[in-house]
Amino acid sequence: MTENLKHADLTGLIIKAFYQVYNVLGYGFLEKVYENSMLIELRKLGLNCSNQLPIKVYYDEQQVGDYYADITVEESVIVELKAIEILAPIHETILVNYLKATEIEVGILLNFGPKPEFKRKVLTKEYLQRIKKENDTSP
Repeated sequence: MTENLKHADLTGLIIKAFYQVYNVLGYGFLEKVYENSMLIELRKLGLNCSNQLPIKVYYDEQQVGDYYADITVEESVIVELKAIEILAPIHETILVNYLKATEIEVGILLNFGPKPEFKRKVLTKEYLQRIKKENDTSP
């Protein structure tokens, strides 16, 4: 089943790193602690990663805001970290918006909460083009 998922091998390694960090640190630290730990673990797995990637948001060809992705892996996956009780739909929406604002199509939301949680999101350029085309033809 995972062979059909975009960047399945890469996201599998990210999830492996997530559980390794969670099993060592557990719940209760600030996001920055988990971010730094994830960077260490991802690099131990031989992955190229960076943190706090600036994401610029445009409207009508003008920059209207900027955000920072917690971690990017191999310039192919955005990793958004949380350290909260439970994930809410807004957290998934924020990750999808990061994908919309970049050329990256895959994102993973990792929560270092009382129970480890992760959500995988894919937003392909083909899908965005189809939606744009549908909106352009709407009355």
